[in-house]
Amino acid sequence: MNARFLVIGSWLSLVPVVSYAGDVVVYGGTPAGIAAGVVAAREGASVVIIEPTKWVGGMVTGGLSRTDVGKEQTIGGFPREFFTRAAAVRPGTTMWYAEPSVNLTTFQAMLKEAGVRVITAQSLKSITKDGARITSLTTSDGTTHTGEIFIDASYEGDLMAAAKVSHIVGRESRAQHGEPLAGYHPMPIRPRTVEVMESDCPSIGGTGPAYIHGTPASISGLDADGKPIFGVYPAPKLQPGDADHRTQSYNFRICVTQRPDIFVPFPKPANYDASRYELLLRLIQTFPGVRFGRLFHVGAISHGKYDLNAQGLFSTDYPGANFDYPNGDAATRARIWQDHIDFIQGMLWFLGHDERVPQALREQTLSWGLCRDEFADNDHWPYALYIREGRRMTGEHVMVQKDLQTDIFKDDSVGMGSFLIDCHIVQRILAPDGTVRDEGSFQDTPALPYQIAYRSLTPKRAECANLLVPVCLSASHIACCSIRMEPVYMAMGHASGLAAVQALRGKTSVQEIDVAALRKQLLAQKAVLELPELANMPRTAKLPGIVMDDQQAEKNGHWTDSTYGNPVDGASIHDANGEKGRLSVTYKLTVPKDGLYEVRVSYASAPNRAGNVPVSIQHAKGTETITVNQKKAPPIDGLFLKLGEFSFEAANPAVIVIRNDNTNGIVGADAVQLISK
Repeated sequence: MNARFLVIGSWLSLVPVVSYAGDVVVYGGTPAGIAAGVVAAREGASVVIIEPTKWVGGMVTGGLSRTDVGKEQTIGGFPREFFTRAAAVRPGTTMWYAEPSVNLTTFQAMLKEAGVRVITAQSLKSITKDGARITSLTTSDGTTHTGEIFIDASYEGDLMAAAKVSHIVGRESRAQHGEPLAGYHPMPIRPRTVEVMESDCPSIGGTGPAYIHGTPASISGLDADGKPIFGVYPAPKLQPGDADHRTQSYNFRICVTQRPDIFVPFPKPANYDASRYELLLRLIQTFPGVRFGRLFHVGAISHGKYDLNAQGLFSTDYPGANFDYPNGDAATRARIWQDHIDFIQGMLWFLGHDERVPQALREQTLSWGLCRDEFADNDHWPYALYIREGRRMTGEHVMVQKDLQTDIFKDDSVGMGSFLIDCHIVQRILAPDGTVRDEGSFQDTPALPYQIAYRSLTPKRAECANLLVPVCLSASHIACCSIRMEPVYMAMGHASGLAAVQALRGKTSVQEIDVAALRKQLLAQKAVLELPELANMPRTAKLPGIVMDDQQAEKNGHWTDSTYGNPVDGASIHDANGEKGRLSVTYKLTVPKDGLYEVRVSYASAPNRAGNVPVSIQHAKGTETITVNQKKAPPIDGLFLKLGEFSFEAANPAVIVIRNDNTNGIVGADAVQLISK
């Protein structure tokens, strides 16, 4: 530490200017920031972590205790070390599901062991740069931290933005990266009538629709004067797939219990307003008898505690209230943060006390409360607002939808993700008939276990040479919907910590480190960079000829994703043996030159598949329809069936369409392949 004094004119200021010099400066004491800091310190670097709130650990210590892991085999290295240690603290703790207080003490122990200096309750005030290198970071108390390598591990991406690194807030268009899920995404009404237990607590389940995604019923969004009720907005003048600046909703992940010995009743917020819950009341009235465990996802963690999360049209998510947060100043963010507290506490109070709520539901709500031994220094309320999506860097490589589903292999992989593509509601909008629609959510789109490129952690070379970004990494909105899980962020933090030390010792930029050496070091520290079972998966990029997978095809109607069989790029689709005559998949492939091509299709065969699937081929001499028996296995490597040889022209795409007209079983669609003759 260095202390100096400011000289102003001829007077000596008695206010000291404090500065600290170190090797690695980490902004954001999130799990990713802690991973980066601990790993770098273990390698011998001097490290400081600066956290703007009073607590380290982000969501893992701040409320999210039922960890979203996806495929567990993809998690190794620092994140697995942490979760293993946390689970060992108290007997009876389930792996991945330790209590928030246990997660906090585990992180604190790891930081102390590594000798990481931690500063809390200090936010970023300013930075200095020398060309493309950050030279210092000054916090809100006036302290300046100089370093060689900087890591932005914040959920918001504040250091990245201050360094003038390219980034985006909101949703790209479908066209920008060729992502079918991208952009403005109004959801249809999808009635839910299937018995599904949405909770790990049997006592809170019940009958009725499972509120997972979409709009469960036709519910008016207008008041008596024909104006939108609270939380419902006029539909924007956008077309499906258009870009905007909106992000998926935030909430608090609340640690709740029914244990009498630690039970704390839900508080009534000072700014309680029952009118904010009119849509919730209408939802309850639409589904009489709906239970607490249908309105919320109540996931068991350890020792009689549960992680309360959002699910469905109206829950702890607060759609539309967070749009100003990512780029907001401190006052704006503080207002939004408090508004989320008031809204969610008010919702629980409403459900427990408003006489319009059925008595059974009120009693169920009141049987739950906060935990006396969690967040004791914050009125038992979670420390962290769940910022599911802040800024996103536009770096050396942008992870997009295909990187999660088809182009899943990366030569510079430094970690893996595997969670489904999960976007919570962005906003609730009015349909033309005045009813409510969920806009922006989807939670049933799978991702394969995929590799995450080191290049997605680094800014563009000309913009910043000594910054790594493991949380607000370079990814589209769609890719972020899967990558945004805490174990993945921690894995990226692990990679960032090692990369920082390598850049430091090699006196080079973060873009020019030896990535092969980094990968070797990660593997030595038990990180997972690939899964052996994916080695034999048929991949679009490795198949001969011209190949288009179902993910790139144009789909008409609702097709169901599936990993059954051995599909190309790990997944295919089928019609669920429904909506006959209404569903189709169209593949449009461009050939490099005029000529004769063999046309092949792939599908998963099974006895319950249709034996009369019509497949039409539009070629240079017309259109021909061939009937495919999907009960029989494809003869070419068990993957493809030859439909015939057809002439195609480079000026016009080859068009192959699979339909489910009058079919007598499940219709599947996977990939189409053209082989030049």
